[in-house]
Amino acid sequence: RDLLTESGSVFVQIGDENVHRVRVLMDEVFGEDNFIAQIVFQTTTSRGSDTVDQIFDSLIWYSKSNTLKVRKLFQYKGNADGIGQFDFVLTDDGSIRKATSSEYESTRTRRLAHTDTTSQGATESGSYSLVFQGQSYIPPKNRHWSQTHEGMKRLSLSSRLFRSGNRLRAIRWLDDNPVVARPNIWTDTTFSGFGETKTYVVQTLPEVIQRCILMTTDPGDIVLDPTCGSGTTAYVAEQWGRRWITIDTSRVALALARARIMGARYPYYILADSREGQRKEAEISRTAPAKAPTYHDIRQGFVYQRVPHITLRAIANNTEIDTIWQAYERDLAPLRQKLSAASGQTRTWEEWEIPRQRPQDWPADTEPLHTAFWQQRRRRQQEIDAAIAAKADYEYLYDKPYEDRKTVRVAGPFTVESISPHRVLDVDENGEFIDRVAETKDGDKIDFARVILENLRTAGVQQAHKEDRINFSSLAPWPGDLICAEAHLESGERAAIFIGPEFGTVSRPDLVQAAREAAEGAFELLITCAFNYDAHTTEFEKLGRLPVLKARMNADLHMADTLKNTGKGNLFVIFGEPDIDILNAEDGQVQVRVKGVDVFHPNSGVIRSDEPDTIACWFIDSDYNEESFFVRHAYFLGANDPYKALKTTLKAEINEGAWATLHSDISRPFDRPASGRIAVKVINHLGDEVMKVFRV
Repeated sequence: RDLLTESGSVFVQIGDENVHRVRVLMDEVFGEDNFIAQIVFQTTTSRGSDTVDQIFDSLIWYSKSNTLKVRKLFQYKGNADGIGQFDFVLTDDGSIRKATSSEYESTRTRRLAHTDTTSQGATESGSYSLVFQGQSYIPPKNRHWSQTHEGMKRLSLSSRLFRSGNRLRAIRWLDDNPVVARPNIWTDTTFSGFGETKTYVVQTLPEVIQRCILMTTDPGDIVLDPTCGSGTTAYVAEQWGRRWITIDTSRVALALARARIMGARYPYYILADSREGQRKEAEISRTAPAKAPTYHDIRQGFVYQRVPHITLRAIANNTEIDTIWQAYERDLAPLRQKLSAASGQTRTWEEWEIPRQRPQDWPADTEPLHTAFWQQRRRRQQEIDAAIAAKADYEYLYDKPYEDRKTVRVAGPFTVESISPHRVLDVDENGEFIDRVAETKDGDKIDFARVILENLRTAGVQQAHKEDRINFSSLAPWPGDLICAEAHLESGERAAIFIGPEFGTVSRPDLVQAAREAAEGAFELLITCAFNYDAHTTEFEKLGRLPVLKARMNADLHMADTLKNTGKGNLFVIFGEPDIDILNAEDGQVQVRVKGVDVFHPNSGVIRSDEPDTIACWFIDSDYNEESFFVRHAYFLGANDPYKALKTTLKAEINEGAWATLHSDISRPFDRPASGRIAVKVINHLGDEVMKVFRV
């Protein structure tokens, strides 16, 4: 179970007992110097064993080269993360004391640590006298103040200093830097009854793949998983805006992965390169929004949540604290004066002399003044704290981007390409390929064509409608070069049968040659059977008057020697050709209208077009490059209320106006393709698909 990123990281997941063996192999491939780390993660909470339960797997992390992209991930500090020093709390009266056991365990308690305000060594500039709350302090012998005189004053204005005997101490809050870099031991990665259900035997928890991707890639980067399985890597990459490629030899795995990706709802993260992103960044940093043009380029990343990394030095250098203090002093100074006079004082109290709780023996008219004073002080402290946080350094939380909760995202366009039917080759100890077919004894050889014909005789050929099934009254071998059988349909036609290779793809020249041979044999119809057809075969429908029907063989026929021949199941399916009109639109653009699918009717022997209702969905690649089909337009026509099914799948309300643009047999206008070709892919309710290429 492997993962490779475009940015230079390679991950291999293995059982813990195989770590050494895999390390030796990886060192040979990538070099010892490119080993990055071994990550151990918990896979289950319990596993029966006669000795010791094995509940961990390992990730071996290598780099492809000396250049490596790394994005540190963080986790919030717990009691085991070296925060035992944060065991003090600030009381209501402004004093500092040790936290009780219940306060220490509670996440609601704001805990603090205190540290020295001086540094080692005496300096002339750092040996000044500092007045704090009416008392003068100087550094001890052979020490100096850690901050400048102005800086120490700002620490005082920010309520970051307090007396401890004859010394001044500085306050550091736990939430000044509440996170710690995630280490290489992960214990929160188990499958449980409350977690995601496993759909595949070797499925990895998405959390593990997610951390690998987030640590080593940015949005828009490519992630490769050569062992698809249930599609966890593709699913996670899609969620986090990474491009992905995944591979598997099992069609079961690919079907699971495709269903999982297409049926999922993904959060929509705010793009940094967008107006919403600029406004969000301005809100976080307390600055004016940027005015640069935006292009919604995902490679610029998301707007991420961040946590402050506040230091005493940053507070000491923050001049905004002075501005906030002076602004509030215009209201607080008169309140102090009035409160002092109302309580019978002969002089005006200093701030630090006014108690947080109003004494019971104070006159009643001091209550509103005392309340107003402390309300202003709390507001001032909140603004100062916000200014400190805004000017502080940050740790970006790459696993916590800001989300636009008004938008639901579904999978972006992706294709399922295939070199199937493929053939698996073994390699011996010398690195030479082993040809298992050549090693099979002649008596044990399986005649592929004979097995296919036997199944074809029993199963017939299914088309879009059950009543259009092609059944054979007889099927006999034919001694041709490409035509291998002569068939008589129950409707009376005489058909030639062409069978494509067991491992390979049928091309248009193959069909042309087979059709010529069928025409020379005076056949009325050519039926071709193949696992895969080249895209250009869709343009070949007949040779002269000879119709050519292309039946796609079910992949189960790869196991034809063990497949029970019951005649049930759609082993040979002819979906037909899409019936398409290409229309001119305004401004030189074009539109596509799908009128249905051309289907051969065996009773009449003619080809006619079905209604669009027989189509479940259809797609357009509006600039086909003759290599890969990219879904640039998608439309859904199917019966049984697909609008309701879509709402149920997405668990959300779908805008009916937006749905109307998708539930259509005519496309939206698009520019003429630079390649001169478009491709249209049509899928019926049985899941069968056909693609046809058109010149525009």
